[in-house]
This record gives sequence, C-alpha cells and structure tokens, in this order.
Amino acid sequence: MNGGIDNRSDKRNSNSNRIVGTAQQRWVLLATCLSYVIVILDTSIVNLALERIGLDLAGSVSGLQWVLNAYTLTFASLLLTGGTLGDRLGARNVYIAGLACFTVASALCACAPGLPMLIAARSLQGGGAALLVPASMTLISHTWTGSRERAAVFGLWAGLGGIAMASGPLLGGILVGFTGWRSIFLANVPICLAAVVLTLRVGHAAPFARDGAAARKFDFAGQAAGIAALGLLNVLVIDVPAYGWQPPLAAGALAAGVIFVVIETVRAQPMLPMNLFRQPVFAGGVFVSMVSAFTFYGLLFELSLLLQRQQGYTPMQAGLAFLPLTLPVPVGSLLSKRALGWLGAKRLVTGACLLSAAGFLGLAGVGAAAPYALLALPLPAIGLAASLITPATTATLMSAVEDRRAGIAAGVLNAARQVGAALGVAWCGTLLSTSHAIARGMHMSAMVAGALSIAAAVVWWHGAAERAAARQSMGRRVND
Repeated sequence: MNGGIDNRSDKRNSNSNRIVGTAQQRWVLLATCLSYVIVILDTSIVNLALERIGLDLAGSVSGLQWVLNAYTLTFASLLLTGGTLGDRLGARNVYIAGLACFTVASALCACAPGLPMLIAARSLQGGGAALLVPASMTLISHTWTGSRERAAVFGLWAGLGGIAMASGPLLGGILVGFTGWRSIFLANVPICLAAVVLTLRVGHAAPFARDGAAARKFDFAGQAAGIAALGLLNVLVIDVPAYGWQPPLAAGALAAGVIFVVIETVRAQPMLPMNLFRQPVFAGGVFVSMVSAFTFYGLLFELSLLLQRQQGYTPMQAGLAFLPLTLPVPVGSLLSKRALGWLGAKRLVTGACLLSAAGFLGLAGVGAAAPYALLALPLPAIGLAASLITPATTATLMSAVEDRRAGIAAGVLNAARQVGAALGVAWCGTLLSTSHAIARGMHMSAMVAGALSIAAAVVWWHGAAERAAARQSMGRRVND
C-alpha cells in the first residue's frame, strides 16, 4: 500500500516537473500569469480609487460607473475578436500587441487631466486586455499538450487571477492612500514591460496558430451589433437617474441584440456560434458566471462608495475593510480543484450559488447602515462562493465542449463574466443614485443579488450539471 502511495506521489511530482520543465514553458508561464494578474487586478483595484477620482476630476456616480465599465465593456465586446486575431496572426504576436496596448493605456490613465480622457484610456485598456487574454490561453494550450499538465497550468493561471481580484481592494487602498490614485495605473507599466520581455523569449517555432485558423473570417457585422447592444444597454441603465427611462435607447438596445442573434445564427463562421447554447452545461456555465460577476463586482462598487463616501473611511481603511470579502477568494481558488473532486460539479457549483445567496440576503437583512462588524459578517460567504464558482464552471465547461471549440468556448465564458461585471456596476450604481441614499440602494441590490444567486443554483442543478458529470466520469475512465 505504501508503495502505491509513493508511486502516485512520484507521478504527481513528475507531472509538476513537466509543467515548468523547459525554458520555453517557464517563459510562457511567467508571461501569461503576469499579464492575467494585471488584467484581473484592474477590474477590482480601481474601485478603491473611485472616491478620490471623483473628487479630483469632479466625477458624478454615473461618471465613476463609466470609469469601471469603459474597461469591462470594451474587454467583453472585443474578446472574441481578439481570439480570432490570435488565430490568424499568431498568439505570440497578438499577445505582445495586447501588452503594448495595455501599457500605453495605463500610462494615459495615469496622466488623464479629466474624466473623459480617463474613460477613453480605460476603454483602450480594455482593448489591450481583449487581445492578450485569449492569446495567453492559446499560448498555454499549445505549450502544454498533455491534458493533465494543461489543466494544472490553467488552474494555476485562474488561481492567480482569483488572488489578483482579492488583493485589488487592499492594494488599491494602500497605493491610493500613500501615493494617490494615479499610481494604480502607473504600477501596471513596469509589470507589462516585464511580461513583454518574457514573451519575446518564447520562440517562433511553436505552432501557436490553430489548424485552419488562417481561413477564419472576421465577423464585422456581428461585432458591431454586439458592441451596440452592450453599449446601449449600459447607457440606458447608467443614465436612468439623470434622464429617466428612455424608450428609444431601450428599443435600440433590444433591436441591436436581436440583430446580433440573427447574424450569429445565419453566418457560416460566426463570432459566437449560437448552437453552443444548445449544450446545457455551456448555457448553464455562462449564466452562472454572469450572475457571479454581476453580484460580486456590483458589491465591490457600492461597498467602496458606502465606506468612503457615507462612512468617511480613508482609502487605506476601506481596503482593510474589504478583507472579510477578499481573503476567502484565494482560499477558495486553491481549494476549488479538490472540492470539485470531492463533491462533483453539480453539488459544488449549486452549493456555492446558495452560499452566495445566503451572504447577500444576510447583507440585506443587516442593512448597509449597520455598524461595520455586522456589515462584515456576510462578506466571507460571498467571497468564498465567488472563488469556488469561477474555476469550477470553467473546468466543467471546458471539459464539456469539443477540443476544436475550446478556444471560442473560453472566449465566450470570459466575455460573459465581463458583461456580468459591467451590468452589475451599472445596475448597482443606478440603484444608489435613484435611492438617494447609498445604504438604501445597497439593501435593494443585495436582495436582487440573493434572488439571482438562487436562480443560478436552480439553473445549474436542473440543466447543466448532469451532462457535465457524465463527461467528467468518461474523462476519468479514459485517463485511468
């Protein structure tokens, strides 16, 4: 028996050595992890700077929403096109271009003299992120050809993203408190340059373009319709407090959405193959991921404003106050693989959604005007749930689609998360503005988040997990 245990241990060590065994693998691992950390960090670190940005640049709540959503919307809208560019031009080339774009945009954010310039630079940042994220996934896929090694690298990659998301508020509070809000963007520049240097060490010989990639065409019509639908929807939600309900905007967003679906349905090479959604695990994974990002990033936005604008916290104090929410995130990211093995995808994701619902409903019950000690009690449940949902849905979805569609599936899943994050910020910001009190708006948004989390649990339990479990079981038998 001991001999069997030792053999399994040797096998695990051998797999670990193969993950970072060659020089090229080390460069790819370091470069892709560095860039992904920066991309995810910029979705959470800016929240702690919003109050200072609003004071320095005379920004309203809606303006601050656009500081966040200019990034996430552009990121979400261009992700699938970024994947196509990587297929046609080579992942290494597109990855370096994305890093360069992100670096220049970060420097422009740091130098922005006003809110319009900052919002435009944030949009450029999102474009850079949309290029480098799918390219980094392609680099990983072609550098590690073994399924187990590749899964381990993707797990490390996603886990570091979870840690970046968790550390964003605290790191943002420290940087803003000591050096001002512009430093959070300047800090990106040397890190991105280091990632460029590492990527340049990756050889050209590796087959980074997928077979048949050169034949893929750009879906310009679908891209334009998708951008229009997402943009109009966010403008509609964000501008409700200032201009009220705008039927023309609502009709335009609906029409653009319908046109997008029609285009993607009839095109021979669509940007988003709609038949992917016929797979219950794919549709369920996308929905759960959107809900998780919607609720989590909406909470980051409103909690930052509540602590600093209503309760008078400094950026440093607010960053520390986020710890009950963010500390469980890296813990859950590290435990998610084992938890998936113990419980299976069906129980784990459903349980995590219900845990999130309990946290949000508990937050609504406590009330945002309560003392911080009571306000902090439900936050660990929300953070832990979010950290379990993301890697579990990613692993399950990627195992459920065919290998030839893995790239597009990963792109859709990442885009769904960014769309959820943008809509969450838009919705929560609008509630804060229309409620005329941050505490009241946060109470209402917590109730909605709890209901959506319950809906996500029901969708996953009844629709998505049965087929995923069957595929995972088949995969284990093949591997054994």
